Amino acid sequence: MAEFTLKQLRYFEAVAKAGHFGRAADICAISQPALSMQIKELELILGTAVFERGPRGVSLTQFGHSFGARARDILQAADDLADLARASHDQMNGRLRLGVIPTVAPYLLPKMINQLGQSHPDLDLQIRESMTPRLTQDLRDGHLDAAILALPADDPALVEVPLMTEDFVLIRPQSEANDPVPDAHSLRELRLLLLEEGHCFRDQALSFCNIQSTRPWDGLDGSSLSTLVQMVGAGMGVTFLPEMAVAVETRSAAVSLARFESTAPSRTIGMVWRRSNPLQKQFKFVAQALRDPLRD
Repeated sequence: MAEFTLKQLRYFEAVAKAGHFGRAADICAISQPALSMQIKELELILGTAVFERGPRGVSLTQFGHSFGARARDILQAADDLADLARASHDQMNGRLRLGVIPTVAPYLLPKMINQLGQSHPDLDLQIRESMTPRLTQDLRDGHLDAAILALPADDPALVEVPLMTEDFVLIRPQSEANDPVPDAHSLRELRLLLLEEGHCFRDQALSFCNIQSTRPWDGLDGSSLSTLVQMVGAGMGVTFLPEMAVAVETRSAAVSLARFESTAPSRTIGMVWRRSNPLQKQFKFVAQALRDPLRD
């Protein structure tokens, strides 16, 4: 009896995640006909369909859902075996799938990539930008090796290593440049512009102002820090920026910035990875290589 291969399981997982053969083929860097042929062969070996084909994409069959759960376990075990071999070396080499949150990626990625290129020249760095809940889920599922995000991650399955701490800066319209800097209580009376739900930066801003994230929100939401700053420049309200984003986001906007006179809101950026990953020592070396340049 023929047996399916790890490669076919990886193709299956890509299609299941993308919901589309074409997008899955792009992810796997093969042609769509070749990927489709591998999935058909897998279904012949299994004796049943794992996908329902439709005009707009594909979805898992009932069997496909059950098969997918086992397939992910097999793929994770295979990756762990490969990582176990890599763990015998002191230096991190080969593939590193690194997730980064959107409020860090545009501002620190160039510095991070440059630093890792110098400290770990044999590293194949693969970056994925997404919000914290998705990154932590991808870590648990084995789709990422590590992630750069705001701490704490509050997940006992993850190791957390702090890299840097930075303050938040208040961004106001240019016309308010000489106004007194409001305290946390006064900010609650202003129209506060925040990132949309799902961003940890939104939750940190609400926490500083002592606003419950579950209460009805009458402010305005944006999809990026750039959008928020432009909204402030148009006189629609005020917002926060992390210190690392100030130079980039305020250079072409009619806004003023103010630093808080007492305790400023802040966040700690860190690197996290699965506690069960055998590359613990290598990840710590990577974190150490990043720590000093990120504090500059």
